[in-house]
Amino acid sequence: MTKQLMIKNLLLGLLSWLIPFVVSFLFYKRGGELAVPYATFKSTIMVVGVLSGCYLLYRYFKYVDSDFIRDGVIVGVSWFAINIILDAVILIPMMKTTFTNYFMTIGISYFSIPSISISMGFLLDRKGK
Repeated sequence: MTKQLMIKNLLLGLLSWLIPFVVSFLFYKRGGELAVPYATFKSTIMVVGVLSGCYLLYRYFKYVDSDFIRDGVIVGVSWFAINIILDAVILIPMMKTTFTNYFMTIGISYFSIPSISISMGFLLDRKGK
């Protein structure tokens, strides 16, 4: 993996966390109260995360010429870690919750990132053969 690709990996990984985080503010009233039911909020943010994540992975893989599966694993694991770390630093304190509670309600959904990135890697690898 080149230095340029590593930088793209990190920047796009940051965006994979930032986009749903920023969109989530649209669902809160000024006082910090949710404007929609929690299930609606959670489902909508999950869709935003998957759609934006898929687009960001598409952008990432445009710069990959070979070893698609390896890059799918690398980008998936690194974006998973970026999302968990940023949540631990920013979101968990905002939610005033424990890591375990956070992980069981939100963090577990981040397993979709390596699932999708590795699948994209396999798809691109098969297409090239």
